[in-house]
Amino acid sequence: MSLYTGFVIALIIAAAFVALTITASMLVGGPGRYNRAKLDSYECGIEPTPQPAGGGRFPVKYYLTAMLFIVFDIEIVFLYPWAVTFHQMGLFALVEMVLFIVTVFVAYFYILRRGGLEWD
Repeated sequence: MSLYTGFVIALIIAAAFVALTITASMLVGGPGRYNRAKLDSYECGIEPTPQPAGGGRFPVKYYLTAMLFIVFDIEIVFLYPWAVTFHQMGLFALVEMVLFIVTVFVAYFYILRRGGLEWD
């Protein structure tokens, strides 16, 4: 057997799954009846408004929310391996993780104080 046999088999299964789901969607979906509401853009529950010629302004709140998600998501990514190997690493790893969590909480309290979590 070749080294790439498993990879090729997985690729064939993935391609077959894609073809099957697209075909099933076309068969089950029925005729496409398009109207203005279906063709209109949807932006997180906000009614779309016509944009000025230069593009206009985009609310900064979206970017702040994305950055908050990234900060706390990365914290969780670093906590999982630490939790799995906690007993093997000893006291040094505990101190380092406490320092890491303290820095993340400093960022959290800064965001909380600046009103980053208020949805007015």
